[in-house]
Amino acid sequence: MSSPVFRFAPSPNGHLHLGHAYSALLNFEAARRLGGRFLLRVEDIDRTRCTPELEAAMMEDLHWLGLDWETPVLRQSERFAAYQTHLDTLTRLGLVTKSVLTRSEIKRFVVEQEQGGHVWPRDPDGAPLVPKDTAILSRDVIAERLESEANFALRLDMAKALDLLREVRPERLTWQEGGAGPDGLQQAVKTVSCDPSVWGDVVLARKDTPTSYHLSVVADDALQGVSDVLRGQDLYAATGVHRLLQTLLGLPEPLYRHHPLILGDDGRKLSKSTGSTSLRALRADGVTGADIRKRLGLG
Repeated sequence: MSSPVFRFAPSPNGHLHLGHAYSALLNFEAARRLGGRFLLRVEDIDRTRCTPELEAAMMEDLHWLGLDWETPVLRQSERFAAYQTHLDTLTRLGLVTKSVLTRSEIKRFVVEQEQGGHVWPRDPDGAPLVPKDTAILSRDVIAERLESEANFALRLDMAKALDLLREVRPERLTWQEGGAGPDGLQQAVKTVSCDPSVWGDVVLARKDTPTSYHLSVVADDALQGVSDVLRGQDLYAATGVHRLLQTLLGLPEPLYRHHPLILGDDGRKLSKSTGSTSLRALRADGVTGADIRKRLGLG
């Protein structure tokens, strides 16, 4: 039996905070405890916000926590051609649709629907599902935009994907969950049924970004032989999308574990975008890596 493979895969678009430290340490310690491997993956598909300086700072913080990892480190920005191969596969299956709707058009449409008394569906994160282009634009306008240099998003046609899935796999889509799950209670490995349709037509790539989180994460986990995906509960529901893509692309299924989130004083999860206290700021205040472990309950 091969050794388990764990990974920590942050995006260098800001400085790491306690939530990142918790996830990284859990993966590192699990790999060490089980005699497995620990990988660091740099999810830097956003070439505008992700910078070499932030990546170097991120690795410095992780070394300060006492972590080390195998080299070379996989950087997603170096694998765009590989993601395109998977995208081509989905396109050949007739599952990719090009959407030219703008964010403002989508927002305005949803507001109008809700103001008109319609309950517009939302995904598990609370974002409204994206309508089809034809719900808002005429076919002539769609054709004009497709022929021009207009921005676009390549989306998975969820209805077609699920129809194809039922043809090749009539049983319900599931994943194996060995972590806390959404209720925060530790439990034995169990089978979780999932319905990816609750996410609507998820983005696979955009004109200015040749892949998306959903597509790249399943491709990279397969490439690196990741056997155990240990990540935060905020990604629990997204596992349904990942299992769908894995099945459509013929990729292996890892065991999933979803750990509780580290929350701020306001009860919300820590986030770079909201300015949560960074590990670098804690270091500057004299906090040590051992202090961080103790603060996170990891000894």
